[in-house]
Amino acid sequence: MWENIYIRNSLCALVLVATTFQFNSQPPSLTSPGPQGATQWRLVWADEFDYHGLPDPKKWGYDVGGQGWGNKELQYYSEHRKENARVENGLLIIEARREAMNGQEYTSARLVSKGKGDWTYGRIEVRAKLPSGRGSWPAIWLLPSSKVYGGWPNGGEIDIMEHVGFDPDVVHSSVHTKAYNHSINTQKTAKINVPTSRTEFNTYTIEWTPNEIRAFVNQQQFFTFKNERLTNPAADYHQWPFDKPFHLLINIAVGGTWGGSQGVDQSIWP
Repeated sequence: MWENIYIRNSLCALVLVATTFQFNSQPPSLTSPGPQGATQWRLVWADEFDYHGLPDPKKWGYDVGGQGWGNKELQYYSEHRKENARVENGLLIIEARREAMNGQEYTSARLVSKGKGDWTYGRIEVRAKLPSGRGSWPAIWLLPSSKVYGGWPNGGEIDIMEHVGFDPDVVHSSVHTKAYNHSINTQKTAKINVPTSRTEFNTYTIEWTPNEIRAFVNQQQFFTFKNERLTNPAADYHQWPFDKPFHLLINIAVGGTWGGSQGVDQSIWP
């Protein structure tokens, strides 16, 4: 029996300053595989951000470290630190700051649901207002919760939303696998103009089924990635590793190989 999982993050946003990431919503909810084109979803995981203080430890953990695990980013991802991740006034706020920590010039936070929210197939919806300013690189994405197929990119990556400050009106959605990834210039990706991305809350969604992954902004579909294993007998996890549990990540990076490719405006950070 099909169950469709509905993941919803309502009102995920970045604060008015170019470096703040705010959430006010219901993050993910997922369910088991559902048929292609399914319209019924069952909410199984959510965070309403109806509290104050640090993000709910029953739902969120932290990735901690510097340089973005190979992306040459400038921030150090902290944990349990309200300056970088906090909930207030119904919003989750992730804020990157220009302050030194552990050899990095900036601080930020990377929240993860790993071990607290892990799903195979479903719908993930996030309502967000993004930061502005050259050097900001916010992302809402999914990674595998175990290394069944090995490390990146073998296990796959699903980017629900990526945005870089030097291209402010555009958001991107992508998938990465062993066969299709940016390190060999074969990644599968699409972009869409969202002129209000920094001034208003917009809804970013993926629908992930055994057949395909679809991305939407404000219910407008702009990206599809199909499961080649259904039509190509030679295909395997190299093309589609998306049959295992994944978890949600929310972060804002500073600089890096993409976000910093046109420099970083040092005047925009708190």
